[in-house]
Formats: sequence, C-alpha cells, structure tokens
Amino acid sequence: QECSKKQKNDDTQSTSVDALSSNDGSEEKNEFDTLANAKILLSDCLACDSCMTLEEGARVFQQNQKEFFRILNLNKKCDTSKHKVLAVSLCPQSLPYFAAKFNLSVNEAAKRLCGFLKSLGVHYVFDTTIAADFSILESQREFVQRYQRRNQEEHALPMFASACPGWIRYAERVLTNLVTSHICTAKSPQQIMGSLVKGYFARQQNLSPDKIFHVVVAPCYDKKLEALREDFYTALYNSPEVDCVLTSGEIVQIMEQKNVSMKDVTEVAVDSLFDDVKEGDVVRHDGKRSDGYLEHIFKHAAKELFGMDVKEITYKALKNKDFQEVTLEKDGETVLRFAAAYGFRNIQNMVLKLKKGKFLYHFVEVLACPGGCLNGKGQAQTEDGKPDRALLAQMEEVYTAIPVRLPEANLQVQRMYQDWLEGMDSRKVQDTLHTTYSAVSQSTSSLDIKW
Repeated sequence: QECSKKQKNDDTQSTSVDALSSNDGSEEKNEFDTLANAKILLSDCLACDSCMTLEEGARVFQQNQKEFFRILNLNKKCDTSKHKVLAVSLCPQSLPYFAAKFNLSVNEAAKRLCGFLKSLGVHYVFDTTIAADFSILESQREFVQRYQRRNQEEHALPMFASACPGWIRYAERVLTNLVTSHICTAKSPQQIMGSLVKGYFARQQNLSPDKIFHVVVAPCYDKKLEALREDFYTALYNSPEVDCVLTSGEIVQIMEQKNVSMKDVTEVAVDSLFDDVKEGDVVRHDGKRSDGYLEHIFKHAAKELFGMDVKEITYKALKNKDFQEVTLEKDGETVLRFAAAYGFRNIQNMVLKLKKGKFLYHFVEVLACPGGCLNGKGQAQTEDGKPDRALLAQMEEVYTAIPVRLPEANLQVQRMYQDWLEGMDSRKVQDTLHTTYSAVSQSTSSLDIKW
C-alpha cells in the first residue's frame, strides 16, 4: 500500500490533532484515560491521511471511548441542565463479532451487550436493522426509477450502492462527478438511524435533538468519518445525527478496562423506538456479510420491471470471490446484470471499465472491505492488525444463521412512512432518508494508490 502524502503528513497531523484535542488539563481524569485515542490509518480503511483534512482528523480523534465516558461522567454530576440522554445503536454486523468472540448466540450477545452498556449509564440501546429497512426500500425504489429513465438520463445507470462510507469517500475525493452521479441517494443505515433517533424518537420523548447523545457501534472505522458529514447535521439544534461512533473492538476495550466478561453480564432486552412495541429476536437482511442491497434490489427489480418472482439468487464468481455477478434472463435475453465488488482492487477495476465505456452492470453493491462488512477493520483483527480468519469464519456462521426478514414485512416501517414521513412520495422522505454525493476537489490525485 502506497500513499504519496502519507509520510509527510504523519507528523503534521499528529501534532495538529494533539493540539486541537488538548483540554489544557482542565478535564478531570478518570479510569479510562489509558484508552487509545481514535486514529484512522491507511491499513484500517480508505480514509488515510491523504484524503482527511486536519479538522476531520481532529474530530475523528475525539470520537473515542473518552468522549463516551465524558458524557457518562457529566450525567453523574448534579447540574441536570447539562445531562444528556445516552442512546446507543448497534449495527447487525457487529453482533456476530460479540457472539463469536464470547461463544454466545446472537440474541444472547445483543442482550448482554445491552446489559453491559446500561450498567455504564446508557439509557437506550437500539438495533439499527429498522434503519437498514428504510435504506433498502428507498434504494429499491430509486433503482426502478433510474432503470425506467435510463434512455432519457445519461447517468441514470449504473447505480452504485451508497451504504459504505469508505467507498463514498473514495468516489467523492478521488473520482469525478461521472461516478458520483451514479451513486444511490439513499442514506446509509447509520445515518438513517441518526434521523430516527434525533428526529422520530426525540419527538416521541419530547426531547430536543441536542439533548440526546447518540452513539453507534459499528464494525468499521470509516463510520466515524461518515458521522462528520455536514449533510448529516441539524443546524437548528447544533446537533449531528450521530455524535460518536465506536467500533466493536473499542467496546471490547472498555470491557477489558473494566475487567468485565460478557458471560457475567445480566441480559437486558434491546429497546424499541416505539412505546407500544417490544423488540424481538435479532433479524437480518439477505446477504452473506452485509445488509444485502444487491439481493433485495435484484428481487424487487425483477418483480417490478419484469413480473418475475426470484426466490434464490445464484452468484457467479469472476476474477475473485470478492467480485461476483448475478443476472436475470427473460426470453433468452439478459435483462438485469448486477455485481458485488468488495475491496479496492475490485472497485478500481470496476471504475476503469466505467470510464472506458465497457460497463455491463445495472447495479453494483460496492463495499470497501474485502469480504464485506463483517470483515470491517474495527473487529475480528489480530493484535498485529491482520484479519482473525478463524474468528471471521465463526462470525459468518453466526450471521448466516440469523433469520432473514424482508424490509417490506416490517409493519413499523410502513406505519412510520405514513405517520412520520407523510407518505412514501413526500418531500419529507427525500429530506430525511436521502442525501447527495458530489466530487470534492483534491490537491493531488490518489489514483496512484496501489490497493
């Protein structure tokens, strides 16, 4: 891995970040002072020093366990006007890590993780699966609309998935509007969860969004950067939709620091966003290592565009196991051609084909991590930073065993479309569940990076 600016930026960024995050000794010490500060390295994800500004570096640096405990400690003080409601949202791809690492079922892992977080002082613990429901449904609808406009709009197809922040940053910082115009506008599950917690839930609880401190537990470091995007910020309340992202590994660090074993934690049911509904067992979406955008969109498009019910999808591996394609044939003609491209070697090959006008696919599920979200660098890593393959194999087994629930089958989502979002075609749906992506000018071209 090479990066032309990395070496000369290392010292500058470290100095600047330390200065910006300094608190001149006024912050009281606590038992978590020894926890590592958050820093994103080239080996962790795409967000290396070359595409991170000093300001972003400083803000990412502050997204760590210390900030989490600063809020917890603040809530223990007497000045209630400064107290915040602490809400933690758990990504489905993080739960198999805890289940495999501590030899638990995924439902036990969710409940024990909830119990541990609440023992620290967290008020609510949510599952982000409902946010993925919204993201998938909006992505399905957008693909069908783009397909129907493909002859009128040059950039309607192909459509690229938008859930992976590493891929999004690469597209915006390195590629051109030729590529960003193809990215689906549906927000990622993390940021839709931010809208749900700081919008829907805050209103239900009669809370101002800035009175909620929202933490997301995710498998990857790039999610920290995603939380910093300006379009995921409520200016009226000076409040981001997600205040802090902690990786699964950082949560385990907290457990180790407190000398707590998951086996000893009391099980507590995960909370529901709805007062009249109890959260059930953990469910997932189609897809072996991610939220399964390809499978859901493929089946939906087959039905909506061609009247075909696809029950099972057959993947065809191409150059490697992280680049696979799926096709739909009707009357001897291939009418849909989808692909899954994981890891930056496959992403770069895909982009080169697009630029050469040799792109055959209608939709591509793009993920920065080889192997998908379960293999996020914030979990299942050995001490030397390499993938823990044995643990990852266990995680895949756990994840595959989780029951699948179709987004269309979630009655709470259908209810929220009507009660909260004012209908599926409303302006509020666009404002709440969608965003825009565009090229960001860079001082140097990062196409020289060899992945």
